[in-house]
Amino acid sequence: MPVALALLSAVFVVGFEQLVQVKYGATGFVGLLLLTIGIKAKSPAVSSAGAVVLAMLVAGPAL
Repeated sequence: MPVALALLSAVFVVGFEQLVQVKYGATGFVGLLLLTIGIKAKSPAVSSAGAVVLAMLVAGPAL
């Protein structure tokens, strides 16, 4: 069962990354990548930079 859960999780992550890249382009992918790397490395600076990039992409039309 853990193998099926790991496979399902990997498929979800890859699908979510593709969705972000299609909707927000390469900048969205870089923001998501920075956020993911920052969380895994436990680096608040890197994860904050990724969160700011994603927030600016989402809030861009409203500004």
